[in-house]
Amino acid sequence: MNILGLIERTGNRLPHPASLFFLGLCCIMVLSWLAAVLEWRVLHPASGTSLAANNLISRDGAWWLLSHLVENFIKFPPLAIVLVGMLGIGMAERTGLLATILRLVIVRTPQVMLTPVTLFLGIMSSLAVDAGYVVLPPIAAALYLAAGRSPLVGIAVAFAGVSAGFGANLFITALDPLLAGFTQSAATILVADYQVAVTANWWFMIASTLVLTLTGWWVTVRWVEPLSVHYPADQKAAGASAETAITAMEIRALYRALAALLLAVTIILLWIFLPEGVLHGEGNRFARWIEATVPLLFLVFVIPAIVFGVSIGNIRSDKDIADMMGATIAALGPYIVLAFFAAQFVEAFKYSSLGEMLAISGGLWLASLALPAPVLLVGFVMLAMLANLFIGSSSAKYAFLAPVFVPMLMLAGFSPELTQAAYRVGDSVTNVITPLNPYMIIVLAFVQQYAQKAGMGTLIAMMLPYTIAFALVWSLLLVGWLLLDIPLGPGGNLVFEFIQAAR
Repeated sequence: MNILGLIERTGNRLPHPASLFFLGLCCIMVLSWLAAVLEWRVLHPASGTSLAANNLISRDGAWWLLSHLVENFIKFPPLAIVLVGMLGIGMAERTGLLATILRLVIVRTPQVMLTPVTLFLGIMSSLAVDAGYVVLPPIAAALYLAAGRSPLVGIAVAFAGVSAGFGANLFITALDPLLAGFTQSAATILVADYQVAVTANWWFMIASTLVLTLTGWWVTVRWVEPLSVHYPADQKAAGASAETAITAMEIRALYRALAALLLAVTIILLWIFLPEGVLHGEGNRFARWIEATVPLLFLVFVIPAIVFGVSIGNIRSDKDIADMMGATIAALGPYIVLAFFAAQFVEAFKYSSLGEMLAISGGLWLASLALPAPVLLVGFVMLAMLANLFIGSSSAKYAFLAPVFVPMLMLAGFSPELTQAAYRVGDSVTNVITPLNPYMIIVLAFVQQYAQKAGMGTLIAMMLPYTIAFALVWSLLLVGWLLLDIPLGPGGNLVFEFIQAAR
């Protein structure tokens, strides 16, 4: 617990992520000046030209930064795709559609399947962004208690799925466009026109969902539930019970939303497969439907959400729809602020040429070590796990790591899409043990409803087996995927050949 306490105190002392990006920008300016003064040069492996740093403190460099301040923000790839995607997902969350689906599935699950279904729903709840943290743990606790099992185990199972399995899903979630935008920005440091598909990790994430569900089930049966006797629940202290009943009105609304979803999906499939369809054909690198994934994600969520909201009475006019979308964008205010400073950091890194020079130097050094590819891959997973203990925001961590490690690992032969998949693994598995996870306090409050004397140590001790097992199994799955040469998803290659791509 001393180590965990140190992590908590250290992480809490870090500046706000936006401030970190501003400080990072200042560091890049100083380093670009230093590199220019020392005349640091790197030989480009494809063109054979000598690269030198662009001094951001010089007259030309300072003018570039000022004149491109707005453009850097507007053209920041993750910004628009996250905002558009979240409009649809936010509607599904704010109308109550996603929360109702979670409640319906879990309350109708047989007791013998309670653990795997809770895990599976926890992993899938990333579709609802953060709703899983609030909805699933109290419902799981109530159902486990009713089944004569420890409610703390129910909370642990739900938390493991929602948080440690956050990077996996059967479907494209808001995380996919966010990470793809950062990955693409980083990859263009080496290849100016490189594109990363939103679907690049899809097949791997589908397999991860199933593997993590089975892994979490085994961990619960083998470790967590037998050890639950050490964390006795005071049932008298469970003053609050979760609302699990599904009303007839909600059922009717769900049926109507399902019908609307099926209609929307049918139209999309016709667009894809009919020769004259809007989405039929090939683009520059991806099929049209892959290029339009974010708009399709918006439609697939917003259409059934509106139907559900109208049916349930949450939407009475177009004003309600606009208000819900406005509330979604308002909730993204901190992300927009973060994106502004991250955009300046990333673009300044590119302009200075430090990103390309560091990537080439570091990548060639990694290649010279001749380390087995699995070792490099697992090493990056462990780096992401460590970073997650100190910086809670997934986007903030990746915005720092991607510009350095995506191009560096490209030169070592890893595709940007593979580096992104490795980051998702490392970023997820330690979520349940880092005190910097903002939802740890919420989950701890649920635990204390059943065990008043429980503290952060109790929660972390319950969740540690999931972190260890998920980290091991998920890393092995990723390494196996690489060795078997299976595409990570549509547009998700495993390897990268820099010289050919650069030409």
